[in-house]
Amino acid sequence: QVQLVESGGGLVQAGGSLRLSCAASGRTFSNYAMGWFRQAPGKEREFVAAISWRGARTSYADSVKGRFTISRDNAKNTVYLQMNSLKPEDTAVYYCAASFTIGVQPSEYDYWGQGTQVTVSS
Repeated sequence: QVQLVESGGGLVQAGGSLRLSCAASGRTFSNYAMGWFRQAPGKEREFVAAISWRGARTSYADSVKGRFTISRDNAKNTVYLQMNSLKPEDTAVYYCAASFTIGVQPSEYDYWGQGTQVTVSS
């Protein structure tokens, strides 16, 4: 089992940047692909980005491609989401999750953090 804890959320102005972190513990972190999802009030949880075990492969939702960057530091058991050029539409609770493969559906992920709030003002 893997335990995940997100941090780094907050309030930013449109056009600003924010860096989210997800600290992992439990089973070997390096064996899991990691993903970021987000959920706004009244909306379904949606895929944001994912990264493979070693970080060689990444995947992004079209809505964030070119603005967000996912990365991982296996030595620190941490995955990051660098968010630039933030828009009000990015406002949501952001969750990190662990899977054995890169996927875009929440059901493909086995372990989840509690989430961190990101609010982008306009």
